[in-house]
Amino acid sequence: MQKQNEEWLGKLCEAMLSLRTVEECRAFFADLMTVGEMEQFAQRLWAASLICQGQTYASIIAETKISSATLSRVSACVKNGTGYRTVLQRLRGDETDKN
Repeated sequence: MQKQNEEWLGKLCEAMLSLRTVEECRAFFADLMTVGEMEQFAQRLWAASLICQGQTYASIIAETKISSATLSRVSACVKNGTGYRTVLQRLRGDETDKN
């Protein structure tokens, strides 16, 4: 990643952390990305949640309409990363790692 892009990625993260309400976040996201992109991000988070609940790929695809390729990537991130797990734990109000 170019140095300038890396700098602005940091600023994007800071911008997201500066938002105080769901309404502010929705407004920022509406300016930042298309409705389709927002729906895809929400779909990925939903799929990650279902993976953490132990649902099968087939049931997740049927419920969320996510592609198998995207689901595979989300699953790898849930298993090998920390981003989805951190966010899902915080949405549950649980700060301990149980996954």
